[in-house]
Amino acid sequence: MANTEQGTTKTTGEFLVELLDNYGIDIVFGIPGVHTVELYRGLPRTSLKHITPRHEQGAGFMADGYARASGKPAACFIISGPGMTNIMTAMAQAYSDSVPMLVISSVNNSFELSLGQGRLHELPNQRQVTDGVSVFSHTLNRPEELPEVMDRAFAVFQSTRPGPVHIEIPLDVIMAAAPMHADTDVHKKYKPGPYVEAIKSAASLLKQATHPFIVLGGGTQGAALEARSLVGKIGAPTALTINAKGVLPGGHPCSLGSRLPQTPVMDELQAADVVLAIGTELGETDTLLFDDRLRLSGKLVRIDIEAEQLTRNALSTVGICADAGLAMAALSNELADKPLNDCKDAVEKLRDLADAELPASYHLHGRFMDRIAAALPGVVIVGDSTQPVYGGNFLYEPSDPRSYFNSSTGYGTLGYGLSAALGAKLACPERPVVCVIGDGGFQFTLGELATAVELELSVPILLWNNQGYGEIKKYMLERGIPTIGVDIYTPNFQMIAKGFGCHSSVAESFDHLRDLLVKANGSNVPTLIEINDSDIHQW
Repeated sequence: MANTEQGTTKTTGEFLVELLDNYGIDIVFGIPGVHTVELYRGLPRTSLKHITPRHEQGAGFMADGYARASGKPAACFIISGPGMTNIMTAMAQAYSDSVPMLVISSVNNSFELSLGQGRLHELPNQRQVTDGVSVFSHTLNRPEELPEVMDRAFAVFQSTRPGPVHIEIPLDVIMAAAPMHADTDVHKKYKPGPYVEAIKSAASLLKQATHPFIVLGGGTQGAALEARSLVGKIGAPTALTINAKGVLPGGHPCSLGSRLPQTPVMDELQAADVVLAIGTELGETDTLLFDDRLRLSGKLVRIDIEAEQLTRNALSTVGICADAGLAMAALSNELADKPLNDCKDAVEKLRDLADAELPASYHLHGRFMDRIAAALPGVVIVGDSTQPVYGGNFLYEPSDPRSYFNSSTGYGTLGYGLSAALGAKLACPERPVVCVIGDGGFQFTLGELATAVELELSVPILLWNNQGYGEIKKYMLERGIPTIGVDIYTPNFQMIAKGFGCHSSVAESFDHLRDLLVKANGSNVPTLIEINDSDIHQW
């Protein structure tokens, strides 16, 4: 082990936190264990803030919410074995939605790996387990590798399609002496720009188009100004995926909101002579085409930072591998002389037709989300997989990006909302942050209430209580399937919240909800606001 007492050398663990600090990481989520304590030795000498969640899955979801709200990655310190298997669900959700996250884990001594000797926390091949939920997973075999591997991680975060990166460090390497003259400089990476001829080809197609259509995905959320400029130049009906909400504000004359899965909007997409899709998978949960592939009548221009994405779900006529913001700016310049097209009437008609298809409950959910936004201007709404979120996905339209996200699309996990909302509040303490979660999902991770109280986070938690897994029950009933396993025991959430040290209330009307939200936002602990599904339909 390095002699840190004399200050002559530092361990790899100390070197690691120094690098994290230099790369601008602000926060670390982790539960210290015997296999990670050496990562904590150097923390007091950095500006890193450490947060202790109550479960490693909570750590991952907090890092996810932090990144979605801020656009910056956070780090997680995770013990080998159970710590890694616990965080994998959160990593998978982040991987599915292209959310940056740096997961640093321990692993058994390098001379013990793969021997199957029954060591504490031993997995036969921990890195192999994480390969499917990370952009890359690396075992640090020598301290000298750390600057290069860290640089590679931030190349993923800064210049390509982001996602979780996992670096595991054997115990003997964590405690080994770091190189005396190691490189601790930050090596900034830049996003790729578009190929000039590709932009010209895309612009040519769009200039000739008589019936264009635009789809904006989560890859555009960091380039709202460029997106708004480009949409204005083209003047075409524009659909946003859930992860692109706010890129066009509510009321934008070209915006269809997130109504892409609705039949009238899908028909319009598939009938368009040119479709421009930017930063989107055009995936199953974006289109709700669960049993069929997307079939387009016209030509497809795709812009994505990942080359392989240009070939998935729909083949592109012109595929541009580039940062969305840079490509949209270049395309706007190329379309400078394009005559303006007024699509406002067509968009309003499509919105009305799409909304008429939605059930009354979804319209109630949309009003519910609107009331939250009206009560707390500038709010970030973080949702779980729960009924009001499904309606909000179609109908809620925030004014800015990074203001609404949830786990109901992509990987689609339960239990995400609470922890992710805490991460978002840590990222944006000046903004109101509200968690919307169902009674089923809440029971997955309710232990994180203790973390929120400990941190004095004023996060209103809107608990949608339908006494079970209501959406799945509805799905089963519609298909004539016995409703087994969906009517679960409902505890007294008011007492649970108070036991954790939270405030708690039951909302009785929309006006009462507004008052509770305003009061909760000014508190110094979370407030659980319970909404009974059977009551809200009478509000």
